[in-house]
Amino acid sequence: MILASIPSPAQGVWQLGPVPIRAYALCIIAGIVVACWWGDRRWVARGGKPGQVVDVAVWAVPFGLIGGRLYHVITDFSTYFGPNGRGLGAVFRIWDGGLGIWGAVALGGVGAWIGCKRMGIKIGPFGDAIAPAIIVAQAIGRLGNWFNQELYGAPTNLPWGLEIYERVNDVGQRGPDVLDGRSDGIVLAVVQPTFLYELIWNLLVAAFLVIVDRKYRIGHGRLFALYVAGYCLGRFFIEMMRDDHATQIFGVRINVFTAAIVFACAVAYFVTAPKGREDSVFTTDAEPAAPQTGEGTPEAVAETASDQPGSAAGAAPSDDAEVNVEGTSTDGLTSEPVTRKSED
Repeated sequence: MILASIPSPAQGVWQLGPVPIRAYALCIIAGIVVACWWGDRRWVARGGKPGQVVDVAVWAVPFGLIGGRLYHVITDFSTYFGPNGRGLGAVFRIWDGGLGIWGAVALGGVGAWIGCKRMGIKIGPFGDAIAPAIIVAQAIGRLGNWFNQELYGAPTNLPWGLEIYERVNDVGQRGPDVLDGRSDGIVLAVVQPTFLYELIWNLLVAAFLVIVDRKYRIGHGRLFALYVAGYCLGRFFIEMMRDDHATQIFGVRINVFTAAIVFACAVAYFVTAPKGREDSVFTTDAEPAAPQTGEGTPEAVAETASDQPGSAAGAAPSDDAEVNVEGTSTDGLTSEPVTRKSED
């Protein structure tokens, strides 16, 4: 007997006139906004410039969406091109759901590398800065799966089981996966809410990454590797709890193999990557060049000033005379006036 359970939303799509408002898309957008906001704060604290995370996201987000969709279609090929498949047109209907995080991170990383390359940013520290924000964005995105009634597990009698409703759309289609339908109140099953397990796990990994980063100040992409490894660890076990349709290899869901392989690669990188944190988050080409010998120093400026007509070279300065010299700060990024009292 089930004493309590989690209801699924009655619908995941609302019509605003002729425009469909999809909860899945809204959750993805909300995750991207949060990732950009928090990622930018962490990036600036690490030495970057405000707004650069958004500039990189302009490249990373489209690449990530394409990569996520490609992974989903490839690993669920029969759904689109098998017998009674949805066809080529369904491949492009991304709003119907179906994004593989593995492809999103892989191709999104390519987009981020392009954006970083164009702005002279080192990809390692950039990935470390945004890693916690990315996995929080994933957690927000999982709410979209709740609205779509997807990514759930096997039937259960646990108190936190998820109710899956039958949905009916305007043309009479029925089923739990009718995305544009509305619940008719009939509970088809009470299942493991694996989307919720992954949401909670993602938030725990984000907290772990923040704590590790503050305590050990690791760099060179190693925090990003921890994010990948942590996500894969949880996904490995959660994936085995799922009961929805998926491509299998030797009777095992393909995402289980993917999680194991990517986990091993992430751990290997974490172990072999350089320790410590980078001195700068920018490449050499992006950093201001250091002043050459004799240029920009107080002595050089004073010597140049003495050669100018009307300068103090021909007259001894009084005891109270002051000389203002533009000196370059040690980080090469700012310039501040330095006031020195002349000496006899």
